[in-house]
Amino acid sequence: MTQTQSTKTTNTTAIYSLTIAPARVLRGQKALAQAGDAIARFGKRPLIVGGSNSLAAAQPYLQPILEQQQLKSAQTSYGKDCSERSLETLRAAAATHEADFIIGVGGGKALDAAKLVAHQCKIPIVTIPTSAATCAAWTALSNIYSEQGAFQYDVTLARCPDLLILDYGLIQTAPQRTLIAGIGDAIAKWYEASVSSGHSEQTMIIAAVQQARILRDILFQKSAAALKEPGSETWQEVTDAAVLLAGVIGGIGGAQCRTVAAHAVHNGLTHLLASHGTLHGEKVAYGILVQLRLEEMLQNNQLAATARQQLLKFYAEIGLPQTLDNLGLGDVSLTQLQQAADIACNPDSDIHRLPFKVVPEQLMAAMVSTTAPVGELKIKH
Repeated sequence: MTQTQSTKTTNTTAIYSLTIAPARVLRGQKALAQAGDAIARFGKRPLIVGGSNSLAAAQPYLQPILEQQQLKSAQTSYGKDCSERSLETLRAAAATHEADFIIGVGGGKALDAAKLVAHQCKIPIVTIPTSAATCAAWTALSNIYSEQGAFQYDVTLARCPDLLILDYGLIQTAPQRTLIAGIGDAIAKWYEASVSSGHSEQTMIIAAVQQARILRDILFQKSAAALKEPGSETWQEVTDAAVLLAGVIGGIGGAQCRTVAAHAVHNGLTHLLASHGTLHGEKVAYGILVQLRLEEMLQNNQLAATARQQLLKFYAEIGLPQTLDNLGLGDVSLTQLQQAADIACNPDSDIHRLPFKVVPEQLMAAMVSTTAPVGELKIKH
């Protein structure tokens, strides 16, 4: 579903294209088992794209549908990362199979790869997340990584997926750590959107920022209980928050409701090999603390200091990383930390959407002091 908004200025008409949501979302405890007709309407020759673990986890759910609908499917692994080389392989697989639509199965990178291949081949895309680690099943965006797993750039897609199937039973087969990471990724929406877009007077952006605040509150209130009872109604609500509501916010806010320092820190850390054992949302969650620390140190922002303490308590309760050490980066060298900080502060980085200038040395100071007592280690501009 695409909504186009036209705004007149003095001499020109600016067009903002919003890709708000998938054309259809099916969700439920056995959503996939009941999705056969919805899937089959896209064609007869799907290429199923996913990671090897995800494809194996989804096989018992998908196979009966493929047989029932008499779909001639082929499946292929996207590899280790959503990289330019893996995308080339996937396009070749789609052409060889004469695929008329793509079924993306898996976590963020698998779904990003599947969405982008469908976009490049101009065929429909069905997304089936196997964990609640990101909102990738919803969005019209794909992140591209190097062969070594370092973030490179993102690609805006023509539309959100044609069909999203959120099967709670399938999601529940994923390790609990993935939902915790999804909570970290989703809660960042508020801390970043409120900084980048909180002063906007545009209706859609105001709506996105306020939805981000509601998302944060839901996660604060329900996450701990959800993690204690996987599969419960509360667990389903937190899964909805991490996969669906987080996607809604990106759709409504569009390109003007941006990520800021938390995702910039994530992008920098992906260039360190030692960070590859941690999930996207874990690095983003740590990045929120870094962002708040920067606001605290460089602006003497007491609200940021209070928010950081609140998050530290929440992270401790549900198991999100608070420090470099928690990310497995306790032994990282000063040179490596400088490399991550330099990348996070490159001229095109989202970190420059902060309302003050940040240089790598200041970022490094924030990165090593995420758990510092309030008021400690202030840095002047």
